[in-house]
Amino acid sequence: MRYQHLVTALLCVVILTPAVASAQPKVEVSGIVGWTVSDGVEGDGVRAGDGQFYDAIDVKDAFSWGFGVGFNATEQYEFGFLFNRQMSTLRVEGTNTVDVGDMAVDSYHPYVAFNMGDSDAKVRPFILIGGGVTTYAEVPFTRGGVNRTTGGDTQFSTTWGGGVKFFASPNVGMRVSATWSPTYITTEPGGTWCDPYWGCYVVGDAKYANQFHFNGGITFRF
Repeated sequence: MRYQHLVTALLCVVILTPAVASAQPKVEVSGIVGWTVSDGVEGDGVRAGDGQFYDAIDVKDAFSWGFGVGFNATEQYEFGFLFNRQMSTLRVEGTNTVDVGDMAVDSYHPYVAFNMGDSDAKVRPFILIGGGVTTYAEVPFTRGGVNRTTGGDTQFSTTWGGGVKFFASPNVGMRVSATWSPTYITTEPGGTWCDPYWGCYVVGDAKYANQFHFNGGITFRF
C-alpha cells in the first residue's frame, strides 16, 4: 500500500505545482476534527463457525480528524490536498452483529475548490471536488484463543462537498464542512442485459462504501 500513497502524493504535487508557480497564491492550512458516518458493503453470505449467517461488512460511525492544505491560484479557485482519518471499528452483520476490532480508515484526496466572494471577505462559502484513495487498515483480532489479522485494502475514492470559512482576521479563521466520499470496493455480476443489435452480455454491479464527513476546524492563511 505504500506505493499507492506515494502515487497519491506525487499526483498532488503535479496538480499543485502549476498553480503555485504561475499565481504565487496564498496558502491556507487547516486542522479539522469531526464525526464520520460510514457504511460498508453487502455480498454473498457465509455461515461462520458460531452458526450465524453473515452477509455484510460494515464500518462503524466514529470520530475523525485530519488536515488540509490549499493554494489559492486565483481569487476563487483553490487547489489542495485533504487527509482524513476515521477512528472506527470493523464489524460483520447478518443474523448476528459482531465487532471484529478497531480499524483506521484513511483518505488521501487532492482537490479543487471554488471559493465564493472576495478573497478578503470575512465569510466565504466554498464547494470542492477531489479524487484519490481510501485505505482500510489491517485489523488484529482474537477468536477462539487464536490471534489473527484481517487484510488491509486501498481503493480509489472521490470526495464531494462544501462548507463555509469564517475569518476573524486576515490570517486566522474557522471552517465548517460536509463531504461525501464514496470508495469503490469491487464489481459483482449484476445480471444479463440484452440488446437487439449487440446481443446479450453480463453487466456489473459496482459496490461502494460511503463516508459522510462532518468537520470543523481552524484555518491559518499565509
